[in-house]
Amino acid sequence: MIEPLALSISVACPVDHAFRVWTSKISSWWPTGHTVSGSPDVAVVLEPGVGGRIFERESDGQEHEWGEITHWDPPHRFGYLWHIRRQREDATDVDIHFVAVGENETRVEIIHSGWERLGADAQQWRDRNQGGWGGLLPHFIAAAESSNT
Repeated sequence: MIEPLALSISVACPVDHAFRVWTSKISSWWPTGHTVSGSPDVAVVLEPGVGGRIFERESDGQEHEWGEITHWDPPHRFGYLWHIRRQREDATDVDIHFVAVGENETRVEIIHSGWERLGADAQQWRDRNQGGWGGLLPHFIAAAESSNT
């Protein structure tokens, strides 16, 4: 078994706000360098609820599937299959918990697992995703803390 990625960050905002920024306002903070198209006009969409899609939509309407929501419990948790640039059957699992630490602080805990589905390339994909999370999370933190209303 390949060890899941486990990440934890703190953001200075209430739990419901952190959840909303991650899910409803994802397109405002997701960096274009973390998209398939790399287009500056790309919209990142997370459809709420189990079965909802996660995808990017280019300005010409072309869509690139990234994943599918598997668990939805606002504002505390959501989970999804992640298969950007992969087939759905090769999807990894992402589970994100939003934990209130205080009135104005939230701990976001991320577990990214299921690497074994990727076969011989599993460890390489895990390592790449660890770097990817490291580049992504500061954008979320900045968005959540700057729009804390």
